[in-house]
Amino acid sequence: MTEAPRKEGTRDRYGKTLAKLAAKDRNVVAMDCDLGRSTRSYDIYAVDPQRFFEMGIAEQDMVSTAAGMAAMGKVVFANTFSVFLTGRAFDQIRQQIALPLSNVKLCGSSAGLTIGADGSTHQSIVDVALMRVLPNMTILVPGDGNQTEQAVMAAYEYKGPVYIRLSRYETLNYLPVGIPFKIGEAQVLKEGKKVVFASYGPVLQNVVFAAELLERRGLDVGIVNFHTLKPLDGRMVETLATEYSHIVSVDEHSVFGGLGTAIGECLAEYASPGPKAILHRVGIQDKFGESGSADELLAKHGMDPEGLAAYVLGLI
Repeated sequence: MTEAPRKEGTRDRYGKTLAKLAAKDRNVVAMDCDLGRSTRSYDIYAVDPQRFFEMGIAEQDMVSTAAGMAAMGKVVFANTFSVFLTGRAFDQIRQQIALPLSNVKLCGSSAGLTIGADGSTHQSIVDVALMRVLPNMTILVPGDGNQTEQAVMAAYEYKGPVYIRLSRYETLNYLPVGIPFKIGEAQVLKEGKKVVFASYGPVLQNVVFAAELLERRGLDVGIVNFHTLKPLDGRMVETLATEYSHIVSVDEHSVFGGLGTAIGECLAEYASPGPKAILHRVGIQDKFGESGSADELLAKHGMDPEGLAAYVLGLI
């Protein structure tokens, strides 16, 4: 009997990769705020219990302590739910991580709507916007387990502040194997005509499924994975603007401050006299989330495969 393809959340592969890094580098340490088993930071405990620091429900203290340990030469992975990390500790992130270029990897777990039943208080839908405005901050959002391993390794090798957005939403390892992962370089997953999807993170799986639905209708749409939201691949945006008529950004995030906003900023500054694509932003429309399953919430906000396919059909 053939075994069904295994699904995993990006938080799961983060924990496994963290443990691998800790096994090879004694300077790698992990911190968490009473959520280590959920965020998977606790995986480092099996390698070396002394390099896991349980900070309690004290996000600001965790970030300040992480900055201090980074100043001592440690490579710090500081993790908690993204809504609390980026919200409660924003001042500490600004003053002690971004400003002095601290070598701290901030890991926002259970991001977006797909934290599901925990509801609006726990759904982080503006974290990318908060981190994007900080000078010196790099933002990585891997799409599946395999890419999470690449992103965590890239963050480890990068000297400076990194925000890694992680999810509990389980997906297949759907991204093609063998595409290089480079900070700041978007990945073309599929070429198309007239319409191209631009997305990132686990919701990108629904984009891939939507493209398959559209292909059955005779429509060939492109897909680009913007796994790095900062620095954004501006050259890719300019290429899409000339090769397509419509760019559909898909954010599991508010439409304000996410990928759609970043692409819009690029398009506004694009000086070429040639054709320029129209940008359409799919995401959370200036509202908070609510309690429900991950799939129910994505469908309500038009980010399920059927909703995304219907959106494109409405355009053309």
